[in-house]
Amino acid sequence: MSRYNRKRKISGKEYLYRVTVLVAMIAILAIFLPKGGYNKYEYKIGEPWDDAQVIAQDSFPVYKSEAQLKRERDSLSKYYEPYFEYDKSVYEKHAVEFKNAFRNLSAEGVPPYYLPHLLEKLKYLYLQGIIDAQDYDVLLKEDTRQIWLFENNESQPRHVKQLYTPKTAYEYMMAEEDSLRFNHGRLMRCGLEKYIQPNLIYDAEKSMQQRQEIDAQLVPYIGQVQVNQKLVDHGQIVDEYTYCVLQSLERFQKTRSLSNKEKLLQLAGQVTYIGIMMILLLFYFEQFRSDYLASPRYVMLVVSQCLIFPLVTYSFMSHSFMSVYVIPYCILPIFMRVFMDSRTAFIAHTVTILLCAVSLHHPYEFIVTQLVAGLVAIYSLRQLSQRSELVRAAALVTIASLLTYFCIELIHGSPYSTNGFDKWTYIFILLAGVLSLLSYTLLMPIERIFGFTSNVTLVELSNINNDVLRRLSEEAPGTFQHSMQVANLAAEVANSIGAKSQLVRTGALYHDIGKLENPAFFTENQSSANPHDNLPYEQSAQIIIQHVKNGLRLADKYRLPSVIKGFISTHHGRSLAKYFYVSFKNDYPEKEIDERLFTYPGPNPTTLEQAILMMADSIEAASRSLSEYTEESLNTMVDRIIDDQVVSGYFTQCPISFLEIADAKEAFKTKLRTMYHTRIQYPELSGQVTKP
Repeated sequence: MSRYNRKRKISGKEYLYRVTVLVAMIAILAIFLPKGGYNKYEYKIGEPWDDAQVIAQDSFPVYKSEAQLKRERDSLSKYYEPYFEYDKSVYEKHAVEFKNAFRNLSAEGVPPYYLPHLLEKLKYLYLQGIIDAQDYDVLLKEDTRQIWLFENNESQPRHVKQLYTPKTAYEYMMAEEDSLRFNHGRLMRCGLEKYIQPNLIYDAEKSMQQRQEIDAQLVPYIGQVQVNQKLVDHGQIVDEYTYCVLQSLERFQKTRSLSNKEKLLQLAGQVTYIGIMMILLLFYFEQFRSDYLASPRYVMLVVSQCLIFPLVTYSFMSHSFMSVYVIPYCILPIFMRVFMDSRTAFIAHTVTILLCAVSLHHPYEFIVTQLVAGLVAIYSLRQLSQRSELVRAAALVTIASLLTYFCIELIHGSPYSTNGFDKWTYIFILLAGVLSLLSYTLLMPIERIFGFTSNVTLVELSNINNDVLRRLSEEAPGTFQHSMQVANLAAEVANSIGAKSQLVRTGALYHDIGKLENPAFFTENQSSANPHDNLPYEQSAQIIIQHVKNGLRLADKYRLPSVIKGFISTHHGRSLAKYFYVSFKNDYPEKEIDERLFTYPGPNPTTLEQAILMMADSIEAASRSLSEYTEESLNTMVDRIIDDQVVSGYFTQCPISFLEIADAKEAFKTKLRTMYHTRIQYPELSGQVTKP
């Protein structure tokens, strides 16, 4: 049986709590899961049909492809003839203005016979029609051959080539075959450009009506599918007509509203699918990590992670907002790996990806790519203690995702298809890799909300320049040195038996901070008289025991995490202040002793790391009282202290095995032999050495 999965009786309240959470998750996901979906097939012209045979359940028209419709629209566009309103007043206005201005021109040497000649040419231009240059360019671009001139409810056609723009009209006015009578220089003095303005105004309403009449002649469909008609069979090559049939089927399914029965069946399928995923996740915790189920913070972390990513995915699919590949799903296994364990991270990630995939049209590539990304994230990030580790993990996840998706496309032949290379999916995967770096910035909020402590925080707390540790080194240097030695011992043992070394190291640095209140009452800080010499044994024991409560109070003051507080409260467990207890019994054998006055408040260790610290604290303190440091004395001391703790039942509430206790003993002995090894004695010179 796993040390983390000790079977215990579940109360009715706990069952109700688990069922409530399970039902709430199913309800939330079922509500937001996109409704009204339809079968989305993947097919291309010229390739075989990979799915099963498709039979029409309803009749629907077969629409032409967009390419065919475009060709037909282009062929009909030559019949499109826009309408322009003919404004006669433009000529009348400018003719009057030119006549009035010509009086001044006569004084400048322009002959009078210029006036009737130029008015005649100007009248001709306005009769033919002067059109705005931009409108003329549009007509040429659309290859329009003819337009309709509309005036007083009457319209007449006019060929586009007969029209003038202000530029071509001016060129016509300046061009003269009889250059002797009509001198070019005199014509320029007339300022003819001022009297040339467009008199054809585009009529958008009538033109649109005419375009709609032409478009109405276009038939958008090429046939009709009947009920129970076979549309395509497995292995059949998808030709152009079959492609149009399948496109029309999807178009019909999009616009068709589901009946009440179909909606009910769809909802039942969604609820059942989500329920299966949630039950599988619950069974995993029941079978392998029931300790997580007993902790509300772990439950809430799993619930929040398994809800957020599916809800974001459902939102993307409902609103067609970008691609789901831009979502950094690997954040989930990263958090699970940092705060829980790798197996739980993989199971939670798998369930979450399966919940997300149910809303996608092509889930296969998505599932494979994201599962590979999750596995790489778990393997590459054993402990997050530095930013560089997260950057490396994000890079590896991105590379693995890109390679996996590319391999799937190679297998399916997608890069060589007529649709070309899908570069956007690769861009979205790259963006997801960049967004996965957000997990580092989210660590602190997650810790604050759920009460976790990451390795990043533990490394920061291990800095001896932190306020409380610096104060400990200055006010209680002996205790500080003791804590450092305990930290080294405990970390070595933790590494040897597979415990969390960084956690136990940090806990060891803070376990005795309560001694800051009365440092002189602890032997490691004493340099002269012992203040306990003048105190009763009971009072001395209470002063020593009080350092646990003082440590918890200081931990609250300096806002230390709860996991560090656990080391402070359990490093002595429910043991006795033995020196004063034994001294009292020896000096007053006839008196009845109240053991509560000599007992630490506890509790006993409840985690593997707390048990290691309890051993290390006792062994390091006892090692200072040895008269000689031999291998035999160190081995005897380690065996005696740990065996006494085991017999006293201090480890009954924590998941440590006898094999791990034996391994811990060997690790302690090896480390102590290294710490207290006998140094060689350097020889002295026995005589004068003569230089050669």
